[in-house]
Amino acid sequence: MRFLYLLLLWLLPLLSLAQTGVLSGTVRDRATQQPVPGATITLEGSTLGTAADEQGRFRLADIPTGSYNVRASFIGYEPLLRANIVITSGNANIVGLELVASQQQLGEVTVTASRAIRVATAETPLSVQRLSAQEIKSNPGGNFDISKVVQVLPGVGGGGTGGTAGFRNDIIIRGGAPNENVYYLDGIEVPVINHFQTQGSAGGPAGMLNVSFIEDVTLSTSAFEARYDNVLSSVLQFRQREGNPDRVQGNIRLSGTEVAGTLEGPLAPNTTFLASVRRSYLQVLFKLIDLPIRPDYWDSQFKITSKLGPKTTLTALGLGALDHFEVAVPRTTTPEKAYIIRNTPTIDQWNYTVGLSLRQLLPQGYLNLALSRTQLSNQVDFFEGGSVNRGDESKRVLLTRSGETENKLRLDVNRSAGRWRYAYGAVGQLIHYDNRFFNRLRQAVLAPDGTEQQPAVTVNFNSSLDFARFGAFAQLTRSFLDADRLTLSAGVRTDGNSFTDGGANLLRTISPRISATYALTPRWNASASVGRYYKIPPSTLLGFRDNAGQLVNKSNRYIGSTHYVAGLEFLPSASRRLTLEGFWKQYDHYPVNVRDGISLANLGGDFIALGNEAVTSTGRGRAFGGELFFQQQLTRNLYAVASYTLFNSEFTGADGRYKPSAWDTRHLASALLGRKFGRGWELGLKYRLAGGAPFTPFDNAASRANYLTVGNGVLDYDRLNTQRLGTFQQLDFRLDKKINLRRFTFDFYVDIQNALALKSPATPSYAFQRTPDNTEFVSIDGQPLRPDGSNGIPVLLDNNAATVLPTIGFIVEF
Repeated sequence: MRFLYLLLLWLLPLLSLAQTGVLSGTVRDRATQQPVPGATITLEGSTLGTAADEQGRFRLADIPTGSYNVRASFIGYEPLLRANIVITSGNANIVGLELVASQQQLGEVTVTASRAIRVATAETPLSVQRLSAQEIKSNPGGNFDISKVVQVLPGVGGGGTGGTAGFRNDIIIRGGAPNENVYYLDGIEVPVINHFQTQGSAGGPAGMLNVSFIEDVTLSTSAFEARYDNVLSSVLQFRQREGNPDRVQGNIRLSGTEVAGTLEGPLAPNTTFLASVRRSYLQVLFKLIDLPIRPDYWDSQFKITSKLGPKTTLTALGLGALDHFEVAVPRTTTPEKAYIIRNTPTIDQWNYTVGLSLRQLLPQGYLNLALSRTQLSNQVDFFEGGSVNRGDESKRVLLTRSGETENKLRLDVNRSAGRWRYAYGAVGQLIHYDNRFFNRLRQAVLAPDGTEQQPAVTVNFNSSLDFARFGAFAQLTRSFLDADRLTLSAGVRTDGNSFTDGGANLLRTISPRISATYALTPRWNASASVGRYYKIPPSTLLGFRDNAGQLVNKSNRYIGSTHYVAGLEFLPSASRRLTLEGFWKQYDHYPVNVRDGISLANLGGDFIALGNEAVTSTGRGRAFGGELFFQQQLTRNLYAVASYTLFNSEFTGADGRYKPSAWDTRHLASALLGRKFGRGWELGLKYRLAGGAPFTPFDNAASRANYLTVGNGVLDYDRLNTQRLGTFQQLDFRLDKKINLRRFTFDFYVDIQNALALKSPATPSYAFQRTPDNTEFVSIDGQPLRPDGSNGIPVLLDNNAATVLPTIGFIVEF
């Protein structure tokens, strides 16, 4: 009793005092990265404010805890609004603010204040959206996973092939493939951002990036700057904040799916660090809800920023993961669970990216020099009958022992001269790829008289290759007319490699692009863009060898895509934005597999690797549609996002006929609504909808003959993507409660994915009927199943599960 009394006396001062927090950071010119001394930083709805010092730094202390919209302004610059900045007593909030120069006159400043919400740049005036760190942290159903949160933006579909939109993190942009996107972390390319990566593509069930590092995320879905290579559908830029320069601070996050720890602070004068480690407990959650899958992973991340001088900054960063995936016997069995156990491989992966970035300020500009290394190891094993036969090579169906290494050096120079801005640079890469691969695709199909109707198909090769990639770019931007009402930007880049036939010919990949934006009124903008973009096929395709050991894909061309985009932007206030866009994308030299004559876009991809087969660069494609987007940043404790995209995506195979791609869901809709209440309470709701994804039905005869060997059915490609799944819908819910003490903040939250238990459509699975206890197969004659499955009883398993994933967790800031 005495102990409780003493504890109460100790806690009472912490609870009774009004708690305050700290906001600090820097203000820079976006175009030149020069500091903006004297810039004013104010908190809307309060009398608090400060000004940046000679180095562009600012610090605002003794802020009552809560959420604020932060406004930065300075004469000659557009005002900047950073919405929903959360001030807590546990951690100082560190932000980096970038102002855009303006030609507006002083008397017009109040008129143009509504432009503070703009995300677009002169080089990318449309098809661009931004998410703040707080929007990611509080996203319902997002579970602090950036890849999931991005799916609320217009034109972004989620999930893997066949409608598994609630399970995967594949980012599908305007009907393009998941591997058409590129990712940059503080200007350094990071090819892998998800656990259990599909090699040669993207995606996975969980993201790797720690949201505690992130300041904001910018998504561009067209009008790409020329500095970005290998992009056809989107550029995702993750901007990390700097560590706290004043003191060591951190947080611990614990939920039913993971535990994560983050620490930051000063290392030395002018040097700060951020570091984190995260451990998954998804396997525990899935065991509790009796799912047979057991994903298990670790990841870690760091960033060190050092000011070597007033004009020189060196940044070191790293990101890495260890992944293991297997299945286990559930407490209760069903035909669907038995299928998963028999047909899911064991996967072991590890990957990392480390990089150094040097930024040197120049007169009216800056220079970036980045050196990075990425390595991925992918090991997959699958045996006939499942993991119970692991080690029996006679029953092996799949083996992958694959690795990729990329070493990249990138240089870009960015300068301004009056109304002119220009940038140029080059990139060079050294690539190593190796793969030991075996896959039994199907057995021979025999007629009753024993003659072979369909030959067996087995892929078996061992490959290794080393080659170089290189490229260069230039971009020129200028504003025209009074008050910069018209802005034009033109760029060109070219890329090559030392491996493919003709790959060193830079004239084959010259890719020009031009964009324009015109301010119709202070609140209305019209923009348009035309651009040509190229992407080299993934190493999983380039490194494929046939059974004779020949590299048969050396003649592959770069995949090309031309974008035409036009749109309107309406800015009714400083916190609201409405955009309307139409787009048309044309593809050429798209890979078509030799075995079946089908475009890889029509096939989609599995969860192991994209590639490992012979292809030709003969396919074409097109994706077109329109999208509507509305955003209201935090206003009167309410924020909202809503979007709708209508599109069509189709590609050709060897027959030259357009057919729906694997991602042609036609409709994408999302809505997010958040409400902040008093005393630290916050409620969020998120709704997502995707039209039915196309899929290919099974070939009954081939499926019966192969099921016992390969563990699944064989698709009937004569009916390629002729059927569609039902509509995917999901409603997510999140409730937060923050408690601020003197030096600590506790955030308790409840997050429920698929709160209404809506079914998630997925392609059916081919199987043979089993006994009620699922211990063995049933046959038509009561005898054991024959190797050719001729006495089995085929069934299609319904995979339209309604899985609800609840999470209860807390975050402690200190």
